[in-house]
Amino acid sequence: MAAYNKVGLFQSIVFKFVLVYILLILVAMQVISVYFSRELEKQLVNNFSASISDRANMLAYNIKMEYEKKKTLDDPEIKTNIQKIVSDVVSEVGNIGISDVRVVNQNSEVIATSDSNNRSIVGKRTTDLLITRTLLVGTTTEKVLIDPKNGHRMRIIVVPVEEDDGTVAAIYTSASMESTYDRMTLINRIFSTGTLIAVAITSILGILLAKAITKPISEIRRQAQEMAKGNFSRRLKAYSEDEIGELTISFNNLSRNLQQARASTEGERRKLQSVLEHMTDGVIATDRRGKIILLNDPAEAMLNVSRETVLNKSILEVLGIEKVNTLDDLYEEPDSIMLDYSENKRPMIIRASFSTIQKDTGKVNGLIAVLYDVTEQEKIEQERREFVANVSHELRTPLTTMRSYLEALSDGAWENKEIAPKFLQVTQDETERMIRLVNDLLQLSKLDSTEYRLTKDWVNFTDLFNRIIDRFEMSKSQAVSFKREFLNKTRFVFIDEDKITQVLDNIISNALKYSPEGGKVTYRIKESRDQILISITDEGMGIPKDNLAKIFDRFYRVDKARSRQVGGTGLGLAIAKEMIYAHDGHIWAKSEEGKGTTVYFTLPVADDQEDEWG
Repeated sequence: MAAYNKVGLFQSIVFKFVLVYILLILVAMQVISVYFSRELEKQLVNNFSASISDRANMLAYNIKMEYEKKKTLDDPEIKTNIQKIVSDVVSEVGNIGISDVRVVNQNSEVIATSDSNNRSIVGKRTTDLLITRTLLVGTTTEKVLIDPKNGHRMRIIVVPVEEDDGTVAAIYTSASMESTYDRMTLINRIFSTGTLIAVAITSILGILLAKAITKPISEIRRQAQEMAKGNFSRRLKAYSEDEIGELTISFNNLSRNLQQARASTEGERRKLQSVLEHMTDGVIATDRRGKIILLNDPAEAMLNVSRETVLNKSILEVLGIEKVNTLDDLYEEPDSIMLDYSENKRPMIIRASFSTIQKDTGKVNGLIAVLYDVTEQEKIEQERREFVANVSHELRTPLTTMRSYLEALSDGAWENKEIAPKFLQVTQDETERMIRLVNDLLQLSKLDSTEYRLTKDWVNFTDLFNRIIDRFEMSKSQAVSFKREFLNKTRFVFIDEDKITQVLDNIISNALKYSPEGGKVTYRIKESRDQILISITDEGMGIPKDNLAKIFDRFYRVDKARSRQVGGTGLGLAIAKEMIYAHDGHIWAKSEEGKGTTVYFTLPVADDQEDEWG
């Protein structure tokens, strides 16, 4: 207690404890006071409203009785009786604050009032919204208003008088609530006095309790001084001179080295956490037994697992390589491992690289696996390989044919007047085929280029579509009929006319190539608010369902023999797709084997086209 005596009164923990204790009591009483006041106000107001409602309902019952005598309220005798009833009710219940009662018939005419100073309103129509609403809806309406004359809060209740044929009248009741709120003020004053008395009593109890608490704290201080005899010597600043301040000084030495070690560990942890959080690659760490102890968010996303389910599991099991690799294989730091986690609609190829975690002694303590998402790179590489293979194949076929015929010509076939022209014609056809292929490749290259630009202008698509169809109809060699299922009205779109013409040429050419003799090609245009839908339907062999999604890929052919026979390069629909996408449209196809194919594409219609063209 000697140490306690050195502490000033206002610095003492006893004083601070009592102060906090009193503040807590005040806060608690304030909360209770607010809750009590609100509940009291609610209860008094509800009681007041209930009392007024009871009087109004009783008056409504009496008026209903009067109405049933002659089934009207306009009879002078009935009006007199109602006036007497209203006056009697107000005189009986004047102590609850009712200041005005009016009876209004279904024509909104005041037929009685309790205000003797305002009898002039009897016989006049009222425009009060509450009364009008009650007469129309037939429900009780309540509202609180401020009386502009004296500032009193007035409770307005309008009660309907119901009969079998509907609402026959409304009773308007106005009552002052000031007496209710005066009662609340008196109760709150009594409650405040009680609060002050309670604070005084609890202050005395707080002082006694604080002294009881101070004694064990002093014992803790002396014990801490015994613990401080070790090697901990760092001193921290104490901002108070009370018992807690002395306890802080005693523990400063103990916390010095711990704080340094923790700061160092925390700094390293934060660095590692920051690196892991900002890495786009997945990272997995294991212990020496290969059990996962850490993985970051990208690793969770790549492997499609949750951290809680894979922690403490073998990395071999999580990566799905336990059948082909062992933990020793991973410790030997092998080359990267490719992992295929692709699903039906979610391709995912991951390359995993491994490195070991070693202690200062050189002993291996775990593994670090870094996961790289190489799905896009693999996809691009696969497309590149397929493209090179397709181009090589497409060029090899005509070149082989040309070489064979040229060798035959060199061996003397050029002297044969019947064979030589045929061989030269074949050579010329194959040359033209290669030229078309190279031109299509160049065009695709331009479409892929970021420098490619469209030359757009307003074009009447209906006229353009008709001209292209007319051209094919005049030049077709097959017995194929054309059917146009669209209105010849003006449809302006903002497009590159040459490119859309090429799209239509490619689609219509395919429709003609694969249409049987006597078949039909149907052309349609449908409109919506922001786009037009063009479709071209043939009655050809159709496309298998599994192949339908691939017909817009480069070099893809459903029937390769048939495509080469009719002179296709396999790039027409791929070029059409790129051109439609360049116009912010979409292109797709629907087909049924043996019944034909329909190719659809859309072109956007600008919102201001109507204003532009009047």
